[in-house]
Amino acid sequence: VEEGIFWRSELEGLVPPGYSDKQVDSWMEKARTSQVVALEKGCGRISNRLATFTDGTKACIRYGINSDQILGETLSFYLSRLLGIRNVPPLALSELNSNNDQWFGVRKEVDSSQWTDKAVVSFTQWISNLTDVVTPAPLRAEDRKLHPLRAELENRSLDELVEFIQWTDLILFDYLTANFDRLVSNLFSQQWDSRSMERATSNLQKASNGSLVFLDNEAGLVHGYRVLEMWDKYHATLLNTVCVFRRRTAQKIIELHRLQNTAEELLRLYQTSEPLSSGLGFLSEEHSQLLQSRVDLLYKHILHCKATYKQKRQGI
Repeated sequence: VEEGIFWRSELEGLVPPGYSDKQVDSWMEKARTSQVVALEKGCGRISNRLATFTDGTKACIRYGINSDQILGETLSFYLSRLLGIRNVPPLALSELNSNNDQWFGVRKEVDSSQWTDKAVVSFTQWISNLTDVVTPAPLRAEDRKLHPLRAELENRSLDELVEFIQWTDLILFDYLTANFDRLVSNLFSQQWDSRSMERATSNLQKASNGSLVFLDNEAGLVHGYRVLEMWDKYHATLLNTVCVFRRRTAQKIIELHRLQNTAEELLRLYQTSEPLSSGLGFLSEEHSQLLQSRVDLLYKHILHCKATYKQKRQGI
């Protein structure tokens, strides 16, 4: 650990790179211009579909029960890019229209799916060979914590530490988006299932190169903020488990706190990258302010951790 609370740069260099800007741009181009030639059930909820493009590439199509779910999924993706967290699969939007070139080849399947014409759906890259992920031991213990303590970190393998770095990003990300449909749901379930934290974490998978993949983010931001009162104590519990951070993630949070422009930056990135952004909409003013307030709370948490561990001898 460096400066009391940041993962060592040499260790960060071992973390799988996630989805690069080039990969994201390439996916967006493919998703917007490719013809869908097959649709089959898959990708989670019964209303979703696994699509195949003409070149054989597969994509998950998410059709929201309401537009808030697609908006939450989309804005969560763009927030991850804004933060420099590259674990969320690339995403692009499409408007359902069985008469246009993209959908014409599967118009019968579209009609039978009971999807609403002109609805906006998301295409996310389908990833093969993913495996389940269990919460790491330091976060499962009764006094759960991932802090810069010698007793917690010194006997861990490199693979474990590389995964820990990604977990700290995940907890900060889900706190910002108030996504209750991942680690928070496991924590919530502990009240009737004492081993829930030992089970696979919802909507989290690991790729073959060790990269954690943050899937199905539709509960983030819009719906998560709407039901925040019910879930916030669990988000706060998980946030307090983390006191060691990826430097670039912490620096971005500090910058967004200083400039007080998180929603504006998110909107700018979203509008410049997604042609259907105007039709899908954005956060309400209330939710924009809530996003900024959660950035500010993360900033205070980082300062608290720094004050606690910068000079402590048990830090490593």
